Amino acid sequence: MPFQYIVYEKRGQVAYITLNRPERMNALHSAASAELHDALSDMEGDSDVRVAVITGTGNKAFCAGNDLKYAAEHPTEIGHPAEKGGFGAIAQRYIPLTKPIIAAVNGYALGGGFEMALSSDIIVAAEHAQFGLTEPKWGRVAGTGIQRLPRQIPLKIAMGLILTGGRINAQDALNAGLVNEVVPLADLIPAADRWAAQIVECAPLAVQACKQAIMMGADLPLETALARRYPLHEQVGLSADRAEGAKAFAEKRRPVWQGR
Repeated sequence: MPFQYIVYEKRGQVAYITLNRPERMNALHSAASAELHDALSDMEGDSDVRVAVITGTGNKAFCAGNDLKYAAEHPTEIGHPAEKGGFGAIAQRYIPLTKPIIAAVNGYALGGGFEMALSSDIIVAAEHAQFGLTEPKWGRVAGTGIQRLPRQIPLKIAMGLILTGGRINAQDALNAGLVNEVVPLADLIPAADRWAAQIVECAPLAVQACKQAIMMGADLPLETALARRYPLHEQVGLSADRAEGAKAFAEKRRPVWQGR
């Protein structure tokens, strides 16, 4: 599957997607988003892949958001259609990816780039990373970020960032609960690999069931969320992996997962 604007590779049970437009600080235009859609769809459909890591080329930017220069040069072009997941093919997916996504943020994550990180399940950030929904500074309104950010950090912090178009650094993002881990740039991918390895150790169907329940129940009252039926939960209860987990525990060995 040839790509021009991203690098897509699989190593073991982990898929790696690298935004590859460093001359534009990995900002995305419509063609780049389309490639991300194809890569994420391939990852989701590959039973051998259990988790994906998304990062950017270079040490300056994860993704600087929408390629405004390209947008100015192509004013009639539809940029990031919702039917293909919106910005970066992930920020507006109406059917969420079932497999975990780790954002390895190697620099600026601004505008749509921040939305991509917000749409991920785990964020590992380099020490110099910065996050921001900077659209108001350019006469624009953030897309999914203005809904996702207040759901992930305290409201006043989110409002301060959104209304000023300001930025938050990696350490402050960690303190706010937005980021899972902050590491030196040289340790960024190894840290993401460590998170991925811990996910791979778990039963794949159970991991997907956990993610589904969290995403489907997050905005519900607790009583409603607890009472709701989650399709993958029921599937896990009848799975071979559930039986294998109990057997491996009793035999004091590592489980061998089948994903069913």
